[in-house]
Amino acid sequence: MTETIASPVQGLSEEEAQRRRRQGLGNEAQVKTGRTYFQIVRENLFTFFNIVLLSLAAALLILGSPRDALFTGAIALLNAVIATVQEVRAKRKLDAIALLTRPRARVIREGVVREVDPAEVVLGDILAAGPGDQVVADGVIVGGGVAEFDESLLTGESNPVPKQAGDPVYSGSFVLSGEALYEAQKVGLESFVNKLAASARQFTRELTPLQREVNLFVRILLVLVVYFGVAIAANFLIMRNAPLLQSIQAASVVFGLAPASLFLMIVVAYALGAVRIADKGALVQQANAVESLCHVDVLCLDKTGTLTTNRMHLQRIEPLRGHREGEVRRLLGTYVRSLGAANATTEAIAAACEGEAAPPRAVAPFSSARKWSGLTFDAPSLRGTFVLGAPEILQPALDHSDDAWQTEAHVWALAGHRVLLFAAAEEPLPTFGEVGEPRLPPRLTPLALLVFVDELRPEARTTLEGFRQAGVAIKIISGDNPHTVAAVARQVGFGEDGVPLKLISGPELELLDEAAFKLAVVETDIFGRITPEQKQRIVCALREQGHYVGMTGDGVNDVLALKQANLGIAMQSGAQATRNVAGLVLLNDSFEALPQALMEGQRIMHGMEDTLRLYLTRIFTLAILINSLALLSAGFPYTPAQNSMIAIFSLTIPAFFLTLWAPTGAVPRGSLVRKLVNFVLPATIVTSFFSLSVYLYFLLTTENWPYAQLILTYASIVKGLLLVIFVQPPTEFWAGGDRLSGDWRPTMLATGLLVVLLSSPYNPILRGFFGLSPLRSLMDGLVIAGFTLVWIFTLRLVWKWRIVDRYLDVNLADWESSNRE
Repeated sequence: MTETIASPVQGLSEEEAQRRRRQGLGNEAQVKTGRTYFQIVRENLFTFFNIVLLSLAAALLILGSPRDALFTGAIALLNAVIATVQEVRAKRKLDAIALLTRPRARVIREGVVREVDPAEVVLGDILAAGPGDQVVADGVIVGGGVAEFDESLLTGESNPVPKQAGDPVYSGSFVLSGEALYEAQKVGLESFVNKLAASARQFTRELTPLQREVNLFVRILLVLVVYFGVAIAANFLIMRNAPLLQSIQAASVVFGLAPASLFLMIVVAYALGAVRIADKGALVQQANAVESLCHVDVLCLDKTGTLTTNRMHLQRIEPLRGHREGEVRRLLGTYVRSLGAANATTEAIAAACEGEAAPPRAVAPFSSARKWSGLTFDAPSLRGTFVLGAPEILQPALDHSDDAWQTEAHVWALAGHRVLLFAAAEEPLPTFGEVGEPRLPPRLTPLALLVFVDELRPEARTTLEGFRQAGVAIKIISGDNPHTVAAVARQVGFGEDGVPLKLISGPELELLDEAAFKLAVVETDIFGRITPEQKQRIVCALREQGHYVGMTGDGVNDVLALKQANLGIAMQSGAQATRNVAGLVLLNDSFEALPQALMEGQRIMHGMEDTLRLYLTRIFTLAILINSLALLSAGFPYTPAQNSMIAIFSLTIPAFFLTLWAPTGAVPRGSLVRKLVNFVLPATIVTSFFSLSVYLYFLLTTENWPYAQLILTYASIVKGLLLVIFVQPPTEFWAGGDRLSGDWRPTMLATGLLVVLLSSPYNPILRGFFGLSPLRSLMDGLVIAGFTLVWIFTLRLVWKWRIVDRYLDVNLADWESSNRE
């Protein structure tokens, strides 16, 4: 895209720019930001546990046990294939969507401004930068422009840094206010930001809180694997109590204790969640954004660009102090065209007021912190100082000879309109203060009130309702008058629950001490006339009080708060700086996608917690069985094929559907261990006892070890399927270890799988695949059913009577319920 500019700065010629690019003086920087497809396949296939399982499968095949080899190797291959396919899909889609948010640069070539990819910039190029634009190459300010830069991404300091001709600028910083030209002096890998990127942007697996806690489980279980592995090896090599095939079969089952797939399952779930959220119109930029979405309980919204479209219309100009409307419109048209940097407000004024740009003598660019802008003209046709800003901010600098306009401004604000005051001083000012923050000139005369109408987003009402259904509290933070913000919020349904909205302004917040400030932040719904620093402070105060905070924004004034929030959310059309620091970008500025993404993240987390309940109960039960039978010298509980069947029926298939059918709703806060222990610990103890009992009963009565293994396999699958019902209880009877869900789909799934299990020995195809032989008699089936029935009631009573809690002298139910409320 190009546009002709009226500027003496011509920049490089296209021929010279191409020549410098051929000489290697371009801004290309090949920084590795992710893994290649080969790396994805290699790292998912050749994990430590997959290599061990595939080696055991090969050994079982050589020793003449192909069925055990098949199921041992299938676990490793299935995990690798699923993980690779999902991650490749996620990579392809996210890489394609990421192109939409790539920063752009405005370069001047032969007197024409062109918007180009930063890679097309060459050494010596002249670039233009306005509010929100990122500096893409190190350089120096040229020309007469003045701008304020935020270098916090580089230095950690959030204070605006004023820059003028001769001052250096650094890639990675961005413009807060004003307009400036700079010459690119260091490009490509020589620039400051790319030197940082060479080490900071390499692909890394940063563990989320959930992954860290699961990693703890993996480490604990790995100790069990090593313990049992050494015992099996010693039994074969030293004691000579077991043949080689039997020892390898035991080792294969033991390595199933090491839940490599558990950690992998979470990585895949995040990747899949990122793809699904992208389908709904939101780009996940940070690995933990999916998890962060689930934990957000307070969402801070900026009015402009979120509830509204960032487009406004100048509805009314109300002249003051006897000034004529035509004269005011001419002055306003000249003012906004001479200001340089445009925004939604100046564009609305320019569309309604004609005028010609004039060279100003002094400029005070608009700043969200100041909430005003100013120009000084010293020409025969236009002389004086003009200021445009929020009425209450300009009020201390006015001459106060007639303040009747304040009542009218307040009425317009209460009606939901944005109101600005246009004021002037007769004498031109050489500057708006010395070096540092610009200051308002004294004794300004009000010229006119400007009344603007914001364009509401059509989906705003349904979006806020979606937040409420997701259990997320909303706080609206804006630079506008709080009454204006409240009126706009009411138009989109905010506060329709009958509870009066609580409002506060930035100047009022400044008067509060720290304790009162934190209390006001929690109790207030609408924050108006808030500076960027106050937005940041509000977010910090919420986090300090235990809230998980999401922050949306589209402008440069939102960057500080976005960086402090647990989850920063930016609009695609917003400033480059906001997109750079956000964990989530709303594509096509679809605010409607956000509550859908929140609920998708909640659904994923609830499904993963249910899966973890089944997984950990199964793993710990297996560990207890192996150890108990070893102490009793009663053989080994399962063959590798039987162990795989148990995993497929009671874990793999249910886990998929539990994640698919998982409910939405606020995700409980707190430690994952505390969330799961109320279910897992009693279930493990009771299930281990009954599984050991049924195994020993048939081992002693039949003196047939393989048949006892078969019986235990049937019993374990049945109990695993019944645990699916306990995880998602459809009625109060089943609601012992988890909350009542009322969802009958998991129960129907478990029933269907149970029918498949019971019919498989009598179906040649299923029997050949699963390798499960029929029971010897109906009585054996009745014994299993009897053990299972007693197990159901025992487990239910242990949960209901909190027997484990009392024995351990803790309240596991309170641990979990306190996090759910």
